[in-house]
Amino acid sequence: MDLKLLHTEKAPAAVGPYSQGVQVGDLVFTSGQLPADPGTGELKTEIKEATKQSLENVKAILEEAGTTMDKVVKVMIFVKNMDDFADVNEVYGEYFSDHKPARACVEVAALPKGAVVEIEAIALK
Repeated sequence: MDLKLLHTEKAPAAVGPYSQGVQVGDLVFTSGQLPADPGTGELKTEIKEATKQSLENVKAILEEAGTTMDKVVKVMIFVKNMDDFADVNEVYGEYFSDHKPARACVEVAALPKGAVVEIEAIALK
């Protein structure tokens, strides 16, 4: 099995002992992406800005693996407050308009660094 650990400066560094992403054959798995600016480390706290930043971080990891958002097959979204669901969907729809991967969105009690959202994806190469 061909396993490749992914790393890009265009996404924030991992906040624990894990990789930004892993490629196994033609599958790419991103780790959950907090809404942190990769240059400054600043965490976005407004839900629309946070969702956009998390998706941009996912996108950067996918691009590092040589794939794109239109090859995403599954997305997991973790939100601190399900009342933000409509705002998350609004931004998410800008990234996945025609192509609609399978998805789950769950409310969690807390996220690392007090983030309001975390997003991970699985894509084809």
